[in-house]
Amino acid sequence: MKRKLSSEATAAWIRLMRVPSRVLDCVEQDLKKAGFPPLAWYDALLELSRAPSGELRPVELERQMLIPQYSTSRLIDKLVDEGLAARRECKIDKRGQFVEITEAGRELQKKMWSAYSAAIDKHVGSKLSDADATRLCGLLDRLGCSCGDAKVDAKSDAKAAPARDGVPAR
Repeated sequence: MKRKLSSEATAAWIRLMRVPSRVLDCVEQDLKKAGFPPLAWYDALLELSRAPSGELRPVELERQMLIPQYSTSRLIDKLVDEGLAARRECKIDKRGQFVEITEAGRELQKKMWSAYSAAIDKHVGSKLSDADATRLCGLLDRLGCSCGDAKVDAKSDAKAAPARDGVPAR
C-alpha cells in the first residue's frame, strides 16, 4: 500500500533543496572577501592533494567533485594557467592524461583552508551543536548522502582536518 506524501516530507524537501545553494553562496562570498578564488578551486586542489601520488585523471577529478565534465575541463585549464596544477601524459595510455597538483597548488589549498574553515564554522558550526550536526549527518545518510568510506566522525575529524588542511572526504 502506497503512503501519501506528507506535508512534512514536502517541507523537508523544499528546505533540502534551498539550503545548499544558500550556504554555499555565503561560503563563496566569505572566500571572495578574503581574496581567494572560488570554492571549486579549493575542492579540486583538495582532491588532487588527497590522491596517493597527487594526481588524478580528469574523469576521476570530475567524479570526486560531482561537477559536469565541461566545468571540470575549464577548472583544470584555470588551475594549470595559474600554476596550481600541471597536466601530465599517461605513460601507459598516450591518449590519456593526468592532472597533478603543484607545490603552489598545495600552498594555496592550505591557505584557503583557514578562510574556508572559518566560513563553515560561521554558516554551519555556529548554528548547530555537535549533537545537532551528528543528527543531521545521520538523517542525510538515510537519504543516501553518506560519504561511504569517508564517513565523518566528529572526534576523528577534529584530528584529521588540521593535518590535511582540508575538509573531511565527501
